Parts: sequence; structure tokens; C-alpha cells
Amino acid sequence: MKLRIFVTLKPGVLDPQGKAIHKALDNLGFAGVNDVRQGKLIELDVADQTDDAQIDAMCRQLLANTVIENYRVERA
Repeated sequence: MKLRIFVTLKPGVLDPQGKAIHKALDNLGFAGVNDVRQGKLIELDVADQTDDAQIDAMCRQLLANTVIENYRVERA
């Protein structure tokens, strides 16, 4: 089973990389971009019998820092 894990910063957490991307877009002439938040995408190929509790444990223990990040799982 293929999974996509989307990890994003929680609202209110400073995002210096997002700010750098925003500034670069502006410098390149891309007007109209109001804000940029940078995250990460992790793709996993797991055994079909992997249950939701195991997937959640992977995310909480390794893939996301749940103090400052949210994550969302999609089955591809």
C-alpha cells in the first residue's frame, strides 16, 4: 500500500524557509503571492496489513515533530 504523509508547520510557528521562498518569488517578479508556508511530503510503500495505529505511530515517533508540525496521511 502506498501512503503519502504531508507534514506542515502548525499555524503560528515561524517559517523562515517559507519567508525566503516568498521573498525569492517576489524578486523574480511573481506578484500576488500573499504568503508561503513550506512543508514536506514523505511517500511510503508499506505492507497491505499495516494498520492505522502503526501508521500513526510512525508519524508521531519519527516523521513529524508533533510539537510544531501537523501531518496528514493519504492512501495513494
